[in-house]
Amino acid sequence: MTGDTEIYQKVERYCTKRHVLSQAELEEIAAKSEVEKPPLWSELKSRTRCSAETGKSLLMKYLPIVRWLPRYSFKEWIMGDIISGISVGIMHLPQGLAYALLAGLPPVFGLYTSFYPVFIYFLLGTSKHISIGTFAVVSIMISGVTETLAPYGNFTVGQNASIIETAAVEHTRVELAASLAFLVGLFQIGLGLLQFGFVVTYLSEPLIRGYTTASAVIVLVSQLKYLLGIHLTPKMQLFSVIYILIDIFSRITQTNVGALIVSLTAIGILLAMKFLNEKLASRLPIPIPAELIVLIVSTGISYGVRLHDRFGVENVGNIPAGLQAPVVPKFNQMGEMVGTAFAIAIVAFTISISLGKVLASNHGYKVDSNQELIALGVGNTFGCFFQCFATSTSLSRSLVQESTGGKTQVSSAVSTLVILIFILRAGELFQDLPKAILAAVVVVNLRGMFRQFWDIQLLWKTNRIDLLVWLVTFLSTVILSMDIGLGVSVAFSLLTVIFRTQLSNYSVLGQVSGIGIYRDVTKYQKTKEVPGIKIFHSSSTVYFANAELYLEALKTKCGIDVEKLIEKKRKALKKQNKTIEKAKKDAMKNSDLTNEASFQKYRYQRNSIFPVNREWDIDSLKVGLCSESPVVIVTKQAKHEEQNGTISLHSLGLERPVFRSLILDLSSFNFVDSACVKIFKKVCGPCSHNINSISNVVMGIRTWCF
Repeated sequence: MTGDTEIYQKVERYCTKRHVLSQAELEEIAAKSEVEKPPLWSELKSRTRCSAETGKSLLMKYLPIVRWLPRYSFKEWIMGDIISGISVGIMHLPQGLAYALLAGLPPVFGLYTSFYPVFIYFLLGTSKHISIGTFAVVSIMISGVTETLAPYGNFTVGQNASIIETAAVEHTRVELAASLAFLVGLFQIGLGLLQFGFVVTYLSEPLIRGYTTASAVIVLVSQLKYLLGIHLTPKMQLFSVIYILIDIFSRITQTNVGALIVSLTAIGILLAMKFLNEKLASRLPIPIPAELIVLIVSTGISYGVRLHDRFGVENVGNIPAGLQAPVVPKFNQMGEMVGTAFAIAIVAFTISISLGKVLASNHGYKVDSNQELIALGVGNTFGCFFQCFATSTSLSRSLVQESTGGKTQVSSAVSTLVILIFILRAGELFQDLPKAILAAVVVVNLRGMFRQFWDIQLLWKTNRIDLLVWLVTFLSTVILSMDIGLGVSVAFSLLTVIFRTQLSNYSVLGQVSGIGIYRDVTKYQKTKEVPGIKIFHSSSTVYFANAELYLEALKTKCGIDVEKLIEKKRKALKKQNKTIEKAKKDAMKNSDLTNEASFQKYRYQRNSIFPVNREWDIDSLKVGLCSESPVVIVTKQAKHEEQNGTISLHSLGLERPVFRSLILDLSSFNFVDSACVKIFKKVCGPCSHNINSISNVVMGIRTWCF
């Protein structure tokens, strides 16, 4: 490149010039369009009108299968759905048995829960990939009800109350779980019909992940008694995790070695198979059914070696074959479980809709949150008559359903057929299955939740307030209880929003040299304030909670003490009015101007020179009295301001700030309340007479001149 070569860099610029308009002037140029709303009666009449078109619309809205099944591409999708359904159905068996045990119920009721609600979701659900059924977090919340309202201590017999009627305990807990599922379903249906699907927005992602991680810890602690083969009295109360850990460590010498070996071996094999599934995912047509293989092998070993008789390893016990007849749930204890039912309804829906939206985004379709609430609610309400417990979405099963080629909820229907086979014929083959194996299945399936501990490192680098929400949610849930922890976490999360708006970032903006961009002068180099102009910026809306803080920041950043200026203005106006009144009275006495009209006529005579021998601080008040001619002289500026209804600091002779204009940047405002209006009136008070309309303020930027 030669020295005389010139290089020109093209700089793109965007310039615009327009008149500054007030809101009133803008509405004159472009008036708002008036939309005529129909009367309320006619709107209600149109909504409640019964017609074939309305019936079809409602049917397609509340029964989505009618909408998508006629368009089902049989040749392209059926094979993927069958393979996916079989894979998920195989996973339902061990997880259903394990999560029923986690809920404090006989394992067979986990199979029922994997059948009825899943089929209902096939008819009513809008997600194509999530797998409804048993879930660890919901199961541990259910156990809080079953073990609290039906403890073993209430079903003891014998001389020293040393014998527990296990059958009576299980029967009562099944009734409680069914009643709880009924309440959960009612809450979900009601919220869905009332279009309350948006409630999930109040549960942020850090809150959900912190809550599920805490739930995983609680589940792990609850399964230690099966992994170690220790008999413990369940404790579902405040600080229950701490009490359980104390009991376990105090009885650690009572560990059943056989149960410990079985559980550790199962955990090792399951982790190895899960690792192979992840590494060979692209080569395997379907994942290796690790849980099913472990269940079959361990059941055979238990039966052949007689683990229960020789080593005291506890087995699952009787698993009746066939479906149960429908039973009406009990209503006598529903009042004691309303709070837990609502918490389960929200948590189950939150987990389902969060996962459903992620999978829907990956495959290019949408999920209706309100219809999802209805689908989950109807599934729980219908399932409770067949002694099912509350359901949610399983992350592991949903990922398998997606990765094995599932295209629609037909795969869920196929999985229900697989479960039906197990219920009718194969379920009774697992009577010798050790409970330690089911506990191992539960613990291994929690590994995805335990990986969420890495969120701490990520949130520390990205957003520490979200990290605080995560930690508070985790600690309150683990230390207190799942119900109270959820309430504490939601309240704390909402408080952080309030604190963020209260602790806004206030700054004075300056212009970056050479370009028309404005940044905080204290944080950016080569940024200078425009001479004579202060631009004050707030990072959040001004409302009742931070209005006074906004005023204090304005005083600190710009050197404007609004209260002091208001007081000075009030005193100066009072002094000016007294002076004018006194001058008026003296003029009336010393002249023939006896009427007000004549006085006003001569009061503002301009360009007249009178010898003044009596003055009241003419430099500050700009008012004087002539002895020869009784005329009060007011400056041209003061007259102009009074005629326009404004009185400035300069016209009153008060000290002005070091800048001539103040610009309040309101670009971050999204609403204005009465406290905000009062604050702006207070700010504008020393600068102008009044604010006729707040609409001129909220347009974005407002300038006041001193």
